[in-house]
Amino acid sequence: MFEQAFKNIDDVLWKEAGCSSELDYTEQTSWLLFLKYLDGLEQDRAIEAQLQGKKYTFILDKPYRWEEWAAPKTKDGQIDHNRALTGDDLRDFVNGKLFPYLHGFKLRASGPNTIEYKIGEIFGEIKNKIQSGYNLREIIDQIDELRFRSQTEKHELSHLYEAKIRNMGNAGRNGGEYYTPRPLIRAIVQVVRPKIGQRIYDGACGSAGFFCESFDYLKAKKGLTTKEAKTLQEATFFGKEKKSLAYVIGIMNMILHGIDAPNILHINTLAENLADIQEKDRMDVVMANPPFGGKERKEVQQNFPIRTGETAFLFLQHFIKILKAGGRAGIVIKNTFLSNTDNASVSLRKLLLESCNLHTVLDLPSGTFQGAGVKTVVLFFEKGAPTLRQGSGQTCKIWFYQLAPGRNLGKTNPLNDDDLAEFVKLQKTKADSPQSWSVDAKSIDPTTFDLSVKNPNGGEKVSHRSPQAIMDEIAALDAESAEVLGRIRGLL
Repeated sequence: MFEQAFKNIDDVLWKEAGCSSELDYTEQTSWLLFLKYLDGLEQDRAIEAQLQGKKYTFILDKPYRWEEWAAPKTKDGQIDHNRALTGDDLRDFVNGKLFPYLHGFKLRASGPNTIEYKIGEIFGEIKNKIQSGYNLREIIDQIDELRFRSQTEKHELSHLYEAKIRNMGNAGRNGGEYYTPRPLIRAIVQVVRPKIGQRIYDGACGSAGFFCESFDYLKAKKGLTTKEAKTLQEATFFGKEKKSLAYVIGIMNMILHGIDAPNILHINTLAENLADIQEKDRMDVVMANPPFGGKERKEVQQNFPIRTGETAFLFLQHFIKILKAGGRAGIVIKNTFLSNTDNASVSLRKLLLESCNLHTVLDLPSGTFQGAGVKTVVLFFEKGAPTLRQGSGQTCKIWFYQLAPGRNLGKTNPLNDDDLAEFVKLQKTKADSPQSWSVDAKSIDPTTFDLSVKNPNGGEKVSHRSPQAIMDEIAALDAESAEVLGRIRGLL
């Protein structure tokens, strides 16, 4: 039922002049899903208060509740078409009354970690792009059929929502920056091994994939206590996100995964001066895939000791600074970071090696990130145990793993959990293999701190796909084209 509803919604959005891409589809579905979720939350709280003999004060005033404007019902539970707005009336109410009212919660909320504040943030950042009130009515009717009150329903919906985010990432344009392949995130979580009670941070959280996968990993603990469950909900995940669409999607994704009031702030992380980070601000775990290729303004660069326009390099400095002593990190970054000869790159590698123990480098194949032609690596390190222990007489090693050398990744054959299974297993002992090796810290050039991936076991091999694999991809692309043509014919 859920899958068909999502497909029906996309079919309506396909006809909508104001929505032109998967990014728009996901954004517009998100704000409507959020209001439907909020309605369910309010109803649950009202029933709970009634059972306790207490009075419940609704967050939303009556005219702005889902059951009033979106889906008023008759006595037999059907949509009351005499009261339900549609056409221009519905569009004008949403744009002229509903959104301004909901945006106003940002000023009225008691603090940034309340659901009231999240409501104000969301509806101040996005706009209704569904120009036809009749299309909007069709979509509302579909969403009203969805139920995510039980954990089973939330679980199924979260999988469908993740699929929408993945499709958005595959859609080209700038959608890919919101999506990190979930198999890669799961592998990073398994290597970093966060624990309940530790604070987990992502200063560029996008669609909140690291939080959602960490939540699933931690809640699977045997004998999870009520206190631990409360800690997971309220005092574990701390995120920041600059872009409006990503902020909205991240909050909705966490809610659907079961995190009721996500601690995500809508701010530019890099606007914070590193010197202002105090001990109370520090985190136990950082896992992130900061945006690469971006350029920050000169005034933002002034916040960092190593000044560079490269966004990812500024984020890496931020992550090192915000980690507690002994804190652990898994950070995705362009592989050129390992070998660039410019002053900023050399200085940043020196900072990393002298302030942290860089114990593992995972080298990812081309095509890991759909729509992004750059190669990437994952840096795993621990703060306060330097790789370069000068004068201590100790020798540290960096373990490299070259994932699936020669593997052709693409839309029809993306990275999967099996691809990463050997890496996760070997990383525990840092054993040598045809794809893994260790580099002695003493061998690192102290003038360049070059960390280039140089597999002593033969390096990356060129792999050619079988004729069957090529035919399968062509068939998949043909099927996708046929679906698009079918939609176009439906409009004619």
